[in-house]
Amino acid sequence: MSGFARWIWGAVAIAIVVFLMAPIVLLVLFAFTSRGIAAFPMGGVSLRWWQEMIDHPQFGISFENSMIIALSVGVISAVVGTMAAIGLSALPQRRAALYMGVLTLPVMLPALVLAVALLSFFVGLGLKLGLTTVIISHVLFTQPFVILIVHARMVNFDYRIVESARDLGASPTVAFLTVTLPIIRPIVIGAALIAMALSIDDYIIASFTIGSGNTLPTLVWGMIRTGLTPSVNAIGTLILVLTIGSSLIALRLTRYRG
Repeated sequence: MSGFARWIWGAVAIAIVVFLMAPIVLLVLFAFTSRGIAAFPMGGVSLRWWQEMIDHPQFGISFENSMIIALSVGVISAVVGTMAAIGLSALPQRRAALYMGVLTLPVMLPALVLAVALLSFFVGLGLKLGLTTVIISHVLFTQPFVILIVHARMVNFDYRIVESARDLGASPTVAFLTVTLPIIRPIVIGAALIAMALSIDDYIIASFTIGSGNTLPTLVWGMIRTGLTPSVNAIGTLILVLTIGSSLIALRLTRYRG
């Protein structure tokens, strides 16, 4: 490739990155503006809209709901996903691939279709919509990510160390808790953090299955319907920090393992 062609492709790559990152950068910038509108010129740097975000009557309960849902989804996904991944790793490769394909179906469905299906399911069972139905829904679509991540580690796991523990008298449960789990713990925690990030960021499924409550994304949607103020940017920045932060920690934990 000639130098001119490399320059052109480099310029195109930079333009694409700028196009993708500009909305995120503007979101964060306008969260700290002193003006009453999200527009240039920004004016001075101010925490005015962060204070307004905290003072919003629905912010506290929405933040609490999001944290309850995310933590519950992370714990349930870590437990169930690890059990499923270990079970799949013990199966022949073809059977494991078949089961994996079935388990990942919720990820391949459009979020709107999945949300409508879950709403119909809960209503059909007579379940009251609330945090519990959101947690169940989020576990359904985050679980495949956890299983795939943990399974990738378990495929290359050296089971001889577990067999050694069993030969020394450890029960299957003790061998798992003292040998297998300490080795795969970073992967499990990383997968759980990714599930939490997906849960915090979700709007479509939460809006269909939460009933009359709010999470942070549904609160943002309700706020922009009545008027767009920089306090919306503050909430968006908070969601961004929570999701990207947990994802970065997860990537750090899983980088060298699996």
